[in-house]
Amino acid sequence: MELVGNFTFKTESYLLDFRGRATLPIIGNYMLHAASSHASSRGFGFSDMTERHTAWVLSRLAMELYRYPTMSEPVTLYTWIDEVGRLFTQRCFEMLDTEGKTIAYARSIWAAIDMQTRRMTPLDVEGLSKYIAMRPCPIEKPGKIAPIENETDGEPYKVKYSDLDINGHFNSIKYIEHFVDAFPLDMFKSREIRRFEISYLLEGRYGMPLMLHKKETGEHEYSLAFCHENKAVCRAKAVWT
Repeated sequence: MELVGNFTFKTESYLLDFRGRATLPIIGNYMLHAASSHASSRGFGFSDMTERHTAWVLSRLAMELYRYPTMSEPVTLYTWIDEVGRLFTQRCFEMLDTEGKTIAYARSIWAAIDMQTRRMTPLDVEGLSKYIAMRPCPIEKPGKIAPIENETDGEPYKVKYSDLDINGHFNSIKYIEHFVDAFPLDMFKSREIRRFEISYLLEGRYGMPLMLHKKETGEHEYSLAFCHENKAVCRAKAVWT
């Protein structure tokens, strides 16, 4: 069995933004689809984990994009396991266009949790390590995102039905949607998010009142956070070019 998964997507008009380009959340969805399909074909997908009363949770994600796919553009997405530890495993992605040029790279960190206790469980290191692929992913790993929630006032938000995933918790891509929506439209008219990092810290639930914080922390760099009762539920960092 091939260690590297290979998936093809074609952008559709109803998934594009006002510029006719795929959005950051859509690209994130492509990656999660590829990750889920790749894991399922190798015996550790959603159904397999459910039988063990466990579930995969995305802990961190870092994406670097050199350009965004446009209307009706076919893209190929490769995904593979890069590292396996006792509690976390790392999965990488590379997106290419029809000419074989790289559009984006991404690194993600995953953990398995017990579906009842919601606590992390040890991974099957031996079983997962069989699928490690020695394919390069030349971007920095997700790093620690500086807290900014105590430095800004924040805007209130309450978790809604459309935010929830199959486990009844705040969907990982929905966080990305809300974070990119925190920027004014004019920024998207002349600039792009080149690198985006996100760190999931706590599970958001339906009706949970959150505060959305944003702060410019460097030249073309912003930190964001969703907080509940002064505790960060999720943090992100966006670097623009």
